[in-house]
Amino acid sequence: MDEPAGHRGSNIIVTVLALQLAVGVALAALFWGLAGGVAGYSALLGSLTCVIPNAFLATRIVLARRDRGARDLIRAAWAGEMGKLALTVLMFSIVFVTVRPLAAGSLFAGFIAAQLVTFAGFLLREAGQEELDTDNKNGE
Repeated sequence: MDEPAGHRGSNIIVTVLALQLAVGVALAALFWGLAGGVAGYSALLGSLTCVIPNAFLATRIVLARRDRGARDLIRAAWAGEMGKLALTVLMFSIVFVTVRPLAAGSLFAGFIAAQLVTFAGFLLREAGQEELDTDNKNGE
């Protein structure tokens, strides 16, 4: 069944965000088991500090009005990226000011692990594009 290209892109975005969250929860559980509760919740907070701003950016891009052209899409992406950066700084600031005790290494490990999942989006998009190219060559 054919999907519109924009819908396929939205599915990839949701999949990547879900994978980021899943990796963050898994890492938090691993840290909790190996290094204790502080390391566990610190890793979870780090991953959320990545996932929440990424979800903001994704929402801005997905909801952008494509019918108005590339300029509006670029504006939405730029505003989303600036909002993502601001949210990331704000969330790290809130965590460092309010959470005691905190395992900074675990916090950054959670953030980095969730951020690395973003590369899965490139792989998913590439696989989807290859499938689309194959379908087009076969006349489907």
